[in-house]
Amino acid sequence: MRLLPTFSPTVSPALRPARWRSAGAALLLAAGPVLAAPTAMPRAADAALEARVQAVAEELRCLVCQNETIAGSTAPLALDLRAQIHRQLAEGRSEAEVMAYMTARYGDFVRYRPPLDARTGLLWGGPFALLLVGGIALGRRLRRAAPHPMPLADREDLLARLDKVGP
Repeated sequence: MRLLPTFSPTVSPALRPARWRSAGAALLLAAGPVLAAPTAMPRAADAALEARVQAVAEELRCLVCQNETIAGSTAPLALDLRAQIHRQLAEGRSEAEVMAYMTARYGDFVRYRPPLDARTGLLWGGPFALLLVGGIALGRRLRRAAPHPMPLADREDLLARLDKVGP
């Protein structure tokens, strides 16, 4: 008498369509994010305009990704900003005017390389200041933890006491 069913590598013909449906559903679930990802803007008919759009987009930070330019980001906000750059350049504005508009609207943070001025001094000098403060703190801590040699009089007193105690 068998209590446990035996393992069979074959699938009954009744279950084969269900297996294909579940495999198709898994494939759709896996491909869903790729299919739903935003697409890049279509290339402009004017190659010079497209090059200008790309040059400005390379200088602006994606506000969603924060460590990527809007030229390389696929975030919806980056796509909108690229479209806005394209629209402004097509209207006849210069690259400097577009950069000034974006900086006025989103602040210096939107620029991938913010200008060095009084407002951004902490941004540029902050990492160096933190490194200096950390180095000073580490030096003080190491100096405090260094062993100090015992004065000769205290050493002789300690050895005399140890001799009294014995081995």
